[in-house]
Amino acid sequence: MRQPVLLLAMQAAWSCLCRATQHYPAAWGHYDVCKSQVYTDEGLTWDYMACQPEAGDMTKYLRVTLDPPNITCGDPPETYCALENPYMCNNECDANTVELAHPPELMFDFEGRNPTTFWQSTSWRKYPKPLLVNITMSWNKTIELTDDIVITFESGRPEQMVLEKSLDYGRTWQPYQFYATDCLDAFTMDPKTVQDLTQHTLLDIICTEDYSRGYVWKYDKTVRFEIKDRFALFAGPQLHNMASLYGQLDTTKNLRDFFTITDLRIRLLRPATGATMVDENNLSRYFYAISDIKVQGRCKCNLHANSCVFDKEKLTCECEHNTTGPDCGRCKKNYQGRAWNSGSYLPIPKGTANICVPSIVGPVIRQNVSSLGVANRNQARVCDELLRCQNGGVCHNNLRCQCPAAFTGLLCEKPRCEGEAAGCGDPDSGQAALRLPPTPLLLLPLLLAPAWAAPL
Repeated sequence: MRQPVLLLAMQAAWSCLCRATQHYPAAWGHYDVCKSQVYTDEGLTWDYMACQPEAGDMTKYLRVTLDPPNITCGDPPETYCALENPYMCNNECDANTVELAHPPELMFDFEGRNPTTFWQSTSWRKYPKPLLVNITMSWNKTIELTDDIVITFESGRPEQMVLEKSLDYGRTWQPYQFYATDCLDAFTMDPKTVQDLTQHTLLDIICTEDYSRGYVWKYDKTVRFEIKDRFALFAGPQLHNMASLYGQLDTTKNLRDFFTITDLRIRLLRPATGATMVDENNLSRYFYAISDIKVQGRCKCNLHANSCVFDKEKLTCECEHNTTGPDCGRCKKNYQGRAWNSGSYLPIPKGTANICVPSIVGPVIRQNVSSLGVANRNQARVCDELLRCQNGGVCHNNLRCQCPAAFTGLLCEKPRCEGEAAGCGDPDSGQAALRLPPTPLLLLPLLLAPAWAAPL
């Protein structure tokens, strides 16, 4: 009997191990906990971690504007013909009839209804003047993209289009990608695909012909901006090596900014014509119609928040780590003991929180228990056996360094003469300028959040 029991136990253990192994890589992308309580030799304390909100559908929170404002069909009412069949003219648009109206919000409503809902432009009735439309999506908040941007056209896909982004709330714009049936003719750019990109050229702006085919490809309705294919250049085809991607995002600001936006703009430059020549006798065949736009992402909170609330038409990070601001981009008042810094994804899987520490007020750093996590007292450790007072200073109850007369600072690391008008070079100061190694100050986070020093 022992062998079957042992065998079953081994199978159960192996099953648990496999499940844990399978789910571990997925957990790398979560960072959904900002802090947790742990027991140490010092008692109950907080273990701080990098954290970020869950990714989701960001179209729920945007504001959309169209330029020109009167470009939506239906005022006056208009009848449209099918691109592939000029004699099939049964698509009517009337802004004053709910069933026949095609306002902009139908680009972001819940899909799955039959018939499909969509926004539609006026027809190309002013040909040969270009039919130009700008669709601007604004969040009034920095957003980090996590998945492909997907635009689904109910009409034929445009023959020329540009996707643009803004990082400063629409004040300036940069192209994300160009789309055309002929890139060389439309934008004087050689055609490329995302597969042509490498780690070194990932930030290059390309023109692609993959999403601009004519009416023969009427069942190919989507236009994409491929986010995950770009992630895969660092994380691998299945995005299993997220540590590599996170390392790049941590150390390369241009890369992080590339996937960060406050606004998106779709510039529609030429509608699908389905032929070499435009049929000037039936211009009601040419228009734009979009049934769905998908934008997946999360609030940018600089790895200092795991939730983002939508209140009063605005997204705001619920900041942790003693940070504040719409993006948790600065330290709270009285927590400016060192310069603000964003959190870090590394090391996997918890990252580094880089919390804001209390400002120095007199000889003691005072800190609330709940925000720094020191149990049963309201004063945080400043010095101990690991982080020692410098230049002959004496650690007093782990709360402050008693410094010699010639030195000052949290750890007696600064010559007092630095604050004098004459400086340390003055002969009367009795002391030459002194440079100390920065190691003790770099160790300060280890004491303020002890779990950081523990091996992962």
